[in-house]
Amino acid sequence: MSLPTGIALFVVTVLGMELFAYAAHRWIMHGPGWFLHASHHRPRTGNWEWNDLYAAIFAVPSFVLLLGGAHLGWWTGWAWIGAGIAAYGMIYFGFHDLIVHKRVRHRYIPRSSYMKRIVQAHRLHHAVHTRKGTVSFGFLYAPRPEVLKAQLRSSGALTQSSTIPD
Repeated sequence: MSLPTGIALFVVTVLGMELFAYAAHRWIMHGPGWFLHASHHRPRTGNWEWNDLYAAIFAVPSFVLLLGGAHLGWWTGWAWIGAGIAAYGMIYFGFHDLIVHKRVRHRYIPRSSYMKRIVQAHRLHHAVHTRKGTVSFGFLYAPRPEVLKAQLRSSGALTQSSTIPD
């Protein structure tokens, strides 16, 4: 496989992973997988939460594709796809765990409108502590905060004591 084709496959995979992540978050994590994801919608009491198992689960296809495409004689495109999945996982970790949830101490403050929008969207996602009525399931793309706030208000999922984050 040519290098430009491999790079294109890698980039398409990274972008496609946002669609997969949206679907998995909305219909698996907030569906039958809520038993793990619920821990992410509660205050964390230690370094780990049950939701962290999703990182290990989603790493398996990446590992298998990288191994097969690079060392087991499979089509080399599988290695590029596996690398794209791994890259998305690293991007997700950086945005979600480091920047949004500050799981490692840092002094970074989002200044760009894009970064502010991603952080705000995730805060709005966490305004609801149940599996139903939440908004913004993507990780690298988020609708405007005004749209998300309107969706939250109309969902009826907020309790009397709930506030919509700014």
